[in-house]
Amino acid sequence: MKRREFVMLLGAAASAPALLAVHGARAAPPIQATLYKNPQCSCCEGYAQYLEKNGFKVDVKPTNDLAEISRKAGVPEDLEGCHTMFVGSYVVDGHVPVDVIRKLLAEKPAIAGITLPGMPSGSPGMTGPKTETWTIYAVTKDGKPPKVFATV
Repeated sequence: MKRREFVMLLGAAASAPALLAVHGARAAPPIQATLYKNPQCSCCEGYAQYLEKNGFKVDVKPTNDLAEISRKAGVPEDLEGCHTMFVGSYVVDGHVPVDVIRKLLAEKPAIAGITLPGMPSGSPGMTGPKTETWTIYAVTKDGKPPKVFATV
């Protein structure tokens, strides 16, 4: 092998990782989630689209038993959101931002899940500007009082 060929081969080998990062690297597989929603609710569809754009694969299931699903998952009635989602071993109720869901999945706390009560303006899937700080609560199935998991 000639010196010139050797130098070119070394250059190609050195740039291979950069080329893989741009062209051949595989994205992380999508995070699987199942979202239960009221059949007439359109903001839940917007929330599912938001999740899909942020690395989730969402199976949307219309139901008229949303309150019962939330209750069985450990979400107190006064902290329910407008839809209930299951991701990993957790429940995520309401329009919770993906950064908070990713925090939940990364930290793996010993809780049933998290909830953002109501339908706050400007939250993912909701129209309008963000007008307040959102408080996301951690909930358990053992009846312990909810605690603040995150504020956004």
